[in-house]
Amino acid sequence: MGEKVVAGPFDLSDRQRYRGKLRKCLTGLERLLEEKRFDRPQNLMGLEIELNLAGPDGMPRMMNAQVLERIASRDFQTELAMFNLEVNIAPHRLGGRVFDRLAEELRTSLGYAHRKASEVDAGIVMIGILPTLGQNDLVSSNLSDVDRYTLLNDQIVAARGEDFALDIDGVERLVCTSGSIAPEAACTSVQLHLQVTPGRFADVWNAAQAVAAAQIAVGANSPFLFGRELWRESRPPLFQQSTDTRPPELQAQGVRPRTWFGERWISSAYDLFEENLRFFPPLLPICDDEDPLAVLDDGGIPKLAELVLHNGTVYRWNRPVYGIADGVPHLRVENRVLPAGPTVTDVIANAAFYYGLVRALAEEARPVWTRLSFESAAANFDAACRHGIEARLEWPRRGRYGGTARVDAVNLVRDELLPLAAAGLDAWGVEPADRDLYLGVIEDRCRLRVNGASWQAATFHRALEKGHARDTALAATTRRYGELMHLGEPVHTWPVGLPEPVPLG
Repeated sequence: MGEKVVAGPFDLSDRQRYRGKLRKCLTGLERLLEEKRFDRPQNLMGLEIELNLAGPDGMPRMMNAQVLERIASRDFQTELAMFNLEVNIAPHRLGGRVFDRLAEELRTSLGYAHRKASEVDAGIVMIGILPTLGQNDLVSSNLSDVDRYTLLNDQIVAARGEDFALDIDGVERLVCTSGSIAPEAACTSVQLHLQVTPGRFADVWNAAQAVAAAQIAVGANSPFLFGRELWRESRPPLFQQSTDTRPPELQAQGVRPRTWFGERWISSAYDLFEENLRFFPPLLPICDDEDPLAVLDDGGIPKLAELVLHNGTVYRWNRPVYGIADGVPHLRVENRVLPAGPTVTDVIANAAFYYGLVRALAEEARPVWTRLSFESAAANFDAACRHGIEARLEWPRRGRYGGTARVDAVNLVRDELLPLAAAGLDAWGVEPADRDLYLGVIEDRCRLRVNGASWQAATFHRALEKGHARDTALAATTRRYGELMHLGEPVHTWPVGLPEPVPLG
């Protein structure tokens, strides 16, 4: 969805033509796979982070256009709503001190953006869901003034045919409706890209699906929405419900939601692109002039523009991506599981854990997805979103007897997954100093049972105990979070609660 999309009315023939182009694109992808036209291994990773704009009072600021004008960097761009930005870090080769380099680049970029935002009384907050967002903030008039967002909103609303129903039952329950997809903008994430060869794609994607729950358990950072304390990672249910094109009757029939964990392990990247065509009607039937099969016949590389656009409107938590760089096609796994924040160190620690773990699991002789049902992986993801660092997950037993057992997520991560992640980082050629520093952050979170969500909830409740009203407590928690985020020490070291006021005199 990052490409330029020009809004315009669609007629009945547009969807039929687009569907035909999609089938041609899928055939083109199949030929590219069969003819082995894809890029060789390059060990390339990429990183995108969605950000919030908030003022010194902790409240959202609807001014991304003004802030972007001041930042004046192609690394930053708009996101769905006026209180959102996104920063993109150029691809890096996995190895050496890559994570320290990434951390330094991010600190520099975010520090610069924060200074520029402060010129208009705003600031950067890197958090899964801004706790101070209210229902009146998430309305269509606050969507970014960009054609593709307006068009996407109009098409999803038209497909649904009625208001979106939000119903999230967690520590507290939130029930409300929305006339637009604007609530989706509350969900700000980290997107981790990994370029893979077609032969490795299925193993990497399956591994990423299997560990999504562990990522959420240690990285949850979104416990509040509209003044309610919900799931420890409330983004997945919110994202699914705020983009759900299915009215209740289609949900009852088992029609799949566009925000989707999936339903099976795969054997090829083709499986995912084919499912996206088979299960999900086009939202944006915008046709390119290219004939992908003719381009292939002439020895060229097709853009597969319709397939790429359609793929961007199916919100898998691990998404397949087709791209072209320097005239050569490649495939990426885009991991969309993690919330933004809390600090740059935490973001890089989450990334190191993910890249190491998927490398190790994708190369196991008896892969985890041959020993764990997909249904269990999906249930784990749900449990981790609900309970965060306190989640219990189902995982294959070690040893010859096999089977699965339910274990505390923190024990699974410390005892089994962190050693695997370390081995995976070694296989990438990451320096031991980087490996130990960033995996040590994950280990300390597990030891202390602290992540961004648990800190937010504990600090909020401490504020309530001191007599603050709920709104005041949420705003104070947000301000304190922002202060500690910019200081940069990882979240497991943050003191719980609000600083005591300094007496005058």
